[in-house]
Amino acid sequence: MQAIELKKGMIFDDGGKLMLVVAANHHKPGKGNTVMQMDLRDVRAGSVIHKTMRPSEKIELVEVVKKKAQYLYAEGDSYNFMDTETYEQYAISGDQLGDDVKYLMPNIEVILEFTEDGELLAVQLPSTVNMKVVETQPGIKGATAASGGKPATMETGLVVTVPDFINEGDELVINTQEGTYKSRG
Repeated sequence: MQAIELKKGMIFDDGGKLMLVVAANHHKPGKGNTVMQMDLRDVRAGSVIHKTMRPSEKIELVEVVKKKAQYLYAEGDSYNFMDTETYEQYAISGDQLGDDVKYLMPNIEVILEFTEDGELLAVQLPSTVNMKVVETQPGIKGATAASGGKPATMETGLVVTVPDFINEGDELVINTQEGTYKSRG
């Protein structure tokens, strides 16, 4: 596979380290060659690095085994999930999850990604989650979705920009890929 084909959520081998693509951007500067700019998370260490690659550079994707699971609860820095078929439980650290912890709502359905050896690598979130607004400025009567917006803190601590008509206590649909407001729940 070529680097230009990498997308968020893919896992590849980078010199013996398993790297999860957090963000990938095909950058075309005014002069010179195009490059792939990526934020990568070391699956085992949890550290995030920024890396630039040539689009034609060859990479080796890691074969992953996917299992449907449900998020149960957090215990310290450990997040616990349950396989919905076998009821087996798995824990993953907050370092491995990174910013994805802000989208974890009790009982949401996720996909757990394992190596063929059974090592838990990553958690694939659903494309959207429903969350309640716990803090924001009061709504403005007659405001439309096209206006500038205001910050709102969700029940997990996630801060998103929402339209001016949103109030505390509203349930919203949040896009987990971009971390943005999608609609009212």
